Amino acid sequence: MANESEQIPGPSGTEPKQQTLYEQYLEKGEWNPLWDKLRQAAPEFVDAYLAFREVPRVHGPIPKKYVELIMVAINAATTHLYRDGIRRHVQNAFRAGASVEEVLEVIQLISVMGIHSCNVAMPILLEEAAKEGLIDDAG
Repeated sequence: MANESEQIPGPSGTEPKQQTLYEQYLEKGEWNPLWDKLRQAAPEFVDAYLAFREVPRVHGPIPKKYVELIMVAINAATTHLYRDGIRRHVQNAFRAGASVEEVLEVIQLISVMGIHSCNVAMPILLEEAAKEGLIDDAG
């Protein structure tokens, strides 16, 4: 199972502070604000969910680039259409070495679930690719 906390250096001469998965997600910009109320109502459930969700991401054999491409597909799928998740995973995919063409192919592959996936994901791909300097213009 994934390590629920990671040691971060404490102030000089003190024990290292244990960082929870919640704190790690906040720090990395991966926390979904929609989970806030659930965390308030059932913090143990959210902690268990985060630990469960980390297992394939941390210990799985699939390279990060492909994990992020899969996450783009999940977030852009017609049944999900989560814009913030699409954006976060497109950014992560670029950082992991994915090309614009690879992300585009993922969007094309999931379009069989409904053309709305392309309508939501394409503007995000173009905007993020332009920010990274991978294409000339997002317009």
